[in-house]
Amino acid sequence: MTIDSATASELIDIVRRAAKAEILPRFRNLDPETIQTKTSQEDLVTVADQRAEAFIQREVAERFPEATIVGEEATSEDASLLERIAEAEMAVIIDPIDGTWNFARNLTQFGVILAVASRGETVFGLLYDPVMDDWIMAHRGQGAFYVRPDGTQRQLQVSAREHLADMTGFTSLRLFPKELQYRLATTFPDFSRMMSIGCACHEYRTLASGFGEFSLIGALMPWDHAAGVLVHQEAGGYSALLDGRPYAPTVHQGRLLLANSRETWERLRERFAFMAE
Repeated sequence: MTIDSATASELIDIVRRAAKAEILPRFRNLDPETIQTKTSQEDLVTVADQRAEAFIQREVAERFPEATIVGEEATSEDASLLERIAEAEMAVIIDPIDGTWNFARNLTQFGVILAVASRGETVFGLLYDPVMDDWIMAHRGQGAFYVRPDGTQRQLQVSAREHLADMTGFTSLRLFPKELQYRLATTFPDFSRMMSIGCACHEYRTLASGFGEFSLIGALMPWDHAAGVLVHQEAGGYSALLDGRPYAPTVHQGRLLLANSRETWERLRERFAFMAE
């Protein structure tokens, strides 16, 4: 299936209303008891995550009753939801607040990610910034676009930088085993800048806008990456797992490398070969 412009507009409207109703009123206004941990002390969930996902899920189910809805918070309670992405004609994948750690620490680098997959292939991706009320979106085969609240938009293109020493990369050391963290850190001086925003939404937005050249990713939850990988590809980037497999929202194990070109990807893959061991 494909997502037409009218359907995309409805999904974007749902996300914008969820942010206005459930996220922004709680930003820098959270009571400590509304912040909880999941898998670790750094893996947070807040009442805003839960309420925003419930809002989006309710609205999507009402407008698109045929859709399979896979939300991050719902999946933490029922992991079998992940298995439904492969066969669903329309799977709506939701990260209600990407960058919850930042959100809970009063930092503005958080966003809402929504992807639509059909039979395991991402066909629409949305990277929404609630603070600025703007977004980046992509339909498969139609390019990636930055859109302002008034509807004006511009097409995006990844960076054209070719020299590794001039490149900005993104990675999060904490998502790799401790023994690999030290080895990975030794590669940082090879590049102009290595960083982590702590928010996949904003890292993908940065890459698609041409302000960074690559990203090395150690955890493959679909709500973090389905939309962003599509946006990156539609902006001209290249991505694959380090073992050469293509990324899909049905792939949940492995290490993902994104780059501004196939040639850059090949050179980076060689540099990070030890990560595939």
